[in-house]
Amino acid sequence: MAETFDVVIAGGGAAGLSAALVLSRCRRNVLLCDEGSPRNQASHAAHCLLGNEGIAPADLLAKGRRELRAYGQAVLRADKIVSIIRQETAFAVECASGYAATARKVLLTTGLKDRVPDIENIEKFYGRSVHHCPYCDGYENSGKRVAVYGDGDQGAGLALMMKQWTPDVILCAGDDVSPGMRSRLDAHGIEIVSRRIVRLDGDEDGRLHHIILDDGRQLACAALFFSTGCAQQSDLWQKLGCRRDEKGGIISDAVTEESSTPGVYVAGDASRDVLLLAVAIAEGAKAAVAINRALLKDAGLG
Repeated sequence: MAETFDVVIAGGGAAGLSAALVLSRCRRNVLLCDEGSPRNQASHAAHCLLGNEGIAPADLLAKGRRELRAYGQAVLRADKIVSIIRQETAFAVECASGYAATARKVLLTTGLKDRVPDIENIEKFYGRSVHHCPYCDGYENSGKRVAVYGDGDQGAGLALMMKQWTPDVILCAGDDVSPGMRSRLDAHGIEIVSRRIVRLDGDEDGRLHHIILDDGRQLACAALFFSTGCAQQSDLWQKLGCRRDEKGGIISDAVTEESSTPGVYVAGDASRDVLLLAVAIAEGAKAAVAINRALLKDAGLG
């Protein structure tokens, strides 16, 4: 017989653990399933996180799991949820391992996955000197020569933004940058390199030294920031009938974090709001409070 929980949380990153902690302190029985592939797994340090500035993301999650286990209210499974089906008064949950359970409420904290550019050797540098988030890693590259990779005005916008951290920025983009944006890049001294990056070169510690173009040129730089988009890590939102916005984020209520599907809540990067760990933690806590209130209401206590 399938176990029954108050809440099932799909995804065990910062948002999921934060929600599980709040719910555990509300004495709610929680099932948290995580397949172990966080978006920031290549990163060596988390930033913009008060009280844990510079902590390794893996250490932050391990610390969160230890804190959560101390309450004894949550079951943590290293498993991927493959199906959630709404029933009359609950949701039926099935995992890749075959484990099954039911839950009264669902929280999706499944996150996003970055579309990492198809460049030779990029995996050696990703998370060390190749990044996607200037808020997370811009400061560490202050004053250095930085390359930006991205097509069209999206890449150009990131190049302009990087001037906040360094005066020496080059943009590796196609020919589809709009005339207006080209004028802005020129006004700020940002060179456009309209050649494809084929390889990265650097040392064994992941420090980038050069980007290699398809015409054989080598351009010296200390870091590469890319803007090639991201996608939902999981399709559970689709199976549950949740609506998405024009950016591909799962739409949720600004106060309760509840999605367009009643009883299904969203927190963290999956909503495509501000993509910072601190915000994910806050969204997880907000969703947990709303879920607890909903459960109280269902029981005639709210």
